[in-house]
Amino acid sequence: MNNSVYILDDRAILYINGSDSKEFLQNLISNDMNKITDSSSCFASLLTPQGKFLYEFIILKHKQGYFIDCEKSQAESLFKQLNSYKIRSKVEILNLSNEFVVASFSYEKFLSIEGSKDLLGYTFKYREDPIILDPRNKNLGARLIINLEKLYLSLKKLDLHDANLKEYYSLSHKLGIVPKDLNKLQNKLFGIECNFEELNGIDFKKGCYVGQENTARIKLKNKLSKRIFPINIINGKLHQGESIYNNEMEIGKVLIENDYPFALIKYLDKNFDEKVDFKTREASINIKKPDWIN
Repeated sequence: MNNSVYILDDRAILYINGSDSKEFLQNLISNDMNKITDSSSCFASLLTPQGKFLYEFIILKHKQGYFIDCEKSQAESLFKQLNSYKIRSKVEILNLSNEFVVASFSYEKFLSIEGSKDLLGYTFKYREDPIILDPRNKNLGARLIINLEKLYLSLKKLDLHDANLKEYYSLSHKLGIVPKDLNKLQNKLFGIECNFEELNGIDFKKGCYVGQENTARIKLKNKLSKRIFPINIINGKLHQGESIYNNEMEIGKVLIENDYPFALIKYLDKNFDEKVDFKTREASINIKKPDWIN
């Protein structure tokens, strides 16, 4: 069994509580807050009013409120954005990133822990701290959200051993799920183009939320023609915002150019062929559609 654990030090924890916290989040986020219970967590996003991507996160119940597990580089602006929506709502928003840490370990290890269930987003307590099977894709494994002071004792009791975080990033990239640099996606594509439907991050049956109208329209009118896919560099260098070509035909744009690159791809275009190598200004690349996308 894989006993590796990845300390996700690029993640942050916000905490939202108060009597209006559930309703407050329900009016903002792309998923349905009614799915979140003591034993079930979910993935969701906060979009612009036009439905463009701003933030993504995992939400879980904690005491009388909710933990939001988000990328650290997005935490401060997400904190401000949520506060700007607060108005007269009875909610308190705290940034607990200095106190809590997120650790990730394998799906197999998750199933071996007493109390686990093989359900996406399934959540249970281990010595008072929540463990969640990643609600996006079980191959991303499970997450333990824990106070920093208790972390190493719990890891020892679970027989988990610290491993190189780059392995986790590589796994996520290989699966086709953006692991980091989410700020580079802001306002560049629609939430639904981030594959949030397939990653269980959008609920099309819930009522209004910010960006719902365009999200629903793209889905209902079958207008989804572009998606974010991972890029594999064969050789050369990528630049953010540059075009990707098959011969002379543009099939996409590079959005994240660094270590774990992603592009927005016209995946229904006849010039998008997974078998060929594509070109950018200085690079040769290939692009594969993740197997969890139909």
